[in-house]
Amino acid sequence: MQWSGAILAGGASSRFGQDKALYVYRGKPLIAWVLQSMAGASESFVVANRPYPGLGTVYPDLRQGGDTLTGLHAALAHARYDWVAIAACDQPFLTQDFWQFMLSQARPDRRAVVAASGGFFEPLGALYHRSLEPEVLRRLELGEFKMQALLHSIPLVVLDKEALEARFGPHLFLNANRPQDLPDF
Repeated sequence: MQWSGAILAGGASSRFGQDKALYVYRGKPLIAWVLQSMAGASESFVVANRPYPGLGTVYPDLRQGGDTLTGLHAALAHARYDWVAIAACDQPFLTQDFWQFMLSQARPDRRAVVAASGGFFEPLGALYHRSLEPEVLRRLELGEFKMQALLHSIPLVVLDKEALEARFGPHLFLNANRPQDLPDF
């Protein structure tokens, strides 16, 4: 199956204290770990409102103010393939095997494949179908920016977060808000 990989790097990194996409962790920038996890994608790109030389194609947000939903919209609008893997630039524990597993769970009658625990969906480290773009745009135009609300309103494949972490690693869905959030190995 052909698929697109999109890395969201549009945040201000204010709690991190520097551009977290470029923060060197275990020998390379955080965003490089995420790009490596998407090496099997038919295309991959970054969604950010600043340039990232040397990281391939970078698209800006097409709308402003919606945080993750804004990045998701830009990713879906620019993707060439139906299924789009969406990750944050600070999720270095995602792997190629993880994305292949997620793709194996995609179904034509569903619009996303996400992990969940206790009723909370993990909106990043998830797959979204490109056909969601008009709905995401509608929500942005209405000022409805909550990813959880979107995910609760669309047909999903829901996977158990704990089972995924047992299979692919306990830090799978970690996104680092501060350098000290990253584990030392």
